[in-house]
Amino acid sequence: MSLVRVQHVSLSLDGFATGEGQSLEAPFGHAGERLHDWMFSTQWGRAMLGRTGGTRGVDDALVRLFAPGIGAEIMGAGKFGHPGWHQDPQWKGWWGPNPPFHTPVFVLTHHPRPSIEMEGGTTFHFLDASPAEALERAREAAGGLDVRLGGGPTTIRDFLTEGLVDHMHLVVVPILLGRGVRLWDGLEGLEKDYEVEAVSTPSGVTHLMFTRASL
Repeated sequence: MSLVRVQHVSLSLDGFATGEGQSLEAPFGHAGERLHDWMFSTQWGRAMLGRTGGTRGVDDALVRLFAPGIGAEIMGAGKFGHPGWHQDPQWKGWWGPNPPFHTPVFVLTHHPRPSIEMEGGTTFHFLDASPAEALERAREAAGGLDVRLGGGPTTIRDFLTEGLVDHMHLVVVPILLGRGVRLWDGLEGLEKDYEVEAVSTPSGVTHLMFTRASL
């Protein structure tokens, strides 16, 4: 069976994966881009922004694992758009006409709408469904490939609570946010179900790899 994978989701030292005060102008609230500066300093990250240059090494090698083997993505409403996006029928996500996913993407929302087909093979489908129900739909669409769980932190926490995540790559960034949305709340003892490895890099971040012990 295909795996459910979380890939390079960034956390502050105090466990926040996004800041407080998310809006159209501030997708990550008061955190700004600080959680992701490490990623967009890499060669792969700069290429995503249409720029040249960038660092290589471990950070770059790990973010390049974003697409290989992925057949579908699941994301929460908070990743797809700013608070209230469901009231704008023209909203198609943050990523422009050619989003970086290039697969079916299942957006979990209490405000479903018709699917949106984008350039490059991305189609957004909107579901009001439980994690297990959404995963069933995503696996059907993935055609035997893995399913990426894209976030945000509340969605990842819901899937972890139900035991549905097989592999998780988190990146601890050396900043303190103090407020926002934390990943770890309610997940005490999670590490007992996973084999955990850590790698720190010259950029100052630490990559944490959680692999389900039963795999």
